[in-house]
Amino acid sequence: MNFDVELVGKIGSMALIDKKDNMIDYTRVARISRELKPGYIWISSGATEIGRLDYMMRAGKELPDCEESKTDYAAQGQTILMQTYRQFVDSKYSVRQILVEHHHFNDEAKSEHLKKLLLRCKEQNAIPIINYNDAVSESENRRMEISALSKSRTKVHECIDNDETASLVACLVHAKTLLILTSVDGIYTDPHDSSTLIEEISGKDAYELVENIENYKKYCEGASRKGANGARAKLEYVKEAAAQGTKVMIANAKYSLREVMSGAVRCTVIQIR
Repeated sequence: MNFDVELVGKIGSMALIDKKDNMIDYTRVARISRELKPGYIWISSGATEIGRLDYMMRAGKELPDCEESKTDYAAQGQTILMQTYRQFVDSKYSVRQILVEHHHFNDEAKSEHLKKLLLRCKEQNAIPIINYNDAVSESENRRMEISALSKSRTKVHECIDNDETASLVACLVHAKTLLILTSVDGIYTDPHDSSTLIEEISGKDAYELVENIENYKKYCEGASRKGANGARAKLEYVKEAAAQGTKVMIANAKYSLREVMSGAVRCTVIQIR
């Protein structure tokens, strides 16, 4: 099977934060950045939380708990996030920030434009860093747009969860591997027991694989943080990518990309046999 891109990878917000010091985990971002290369597409959450922590450090307080504050935090955090990736990515590679919203995947012309942009990055020795455009996305307006789209389409993509965004990008560019980095080792039958890690979900074809993914979703509960959708949502989001032949890996962000992709560490692998 031919693939247009080697890797689409995504890291979650909580995996980017040093909880002890309440700041971005520079060591982890540096390690990941040094492994990025042309042919890799990276989806990075974290802008909102990093912006919140940075604002608190500078202002000595948090903003009110409301939608506008999320917007303000995201705008502040994006600059720090991209500055950090640029600092540690190999200097011989270009780094390009790409901010997406739901309409980039629900509109055929915009999807094609995005696909061509991402594939040019590989040709031009550049690494794209993707995030959802929280800074200009207003939730009530987004809900109205999604509702309107659902009346004329059987399936609508919302993309406010970067797990969904990563899977959609993997489908768009036909990636060989989709890697989801989290704060745990993968998907568990019992999230409170680390010995119950599901190391593989597979099927002889796309139909059997999707059926097996559905079976494992019943074990999933909880999420790493308030507002996150958790393991069940991850399995739902990656179904389409896995069904097209992309190898999906859900792994702990404490490991290097090389360790995970080589099979040197335990994680959850989802693939057609």
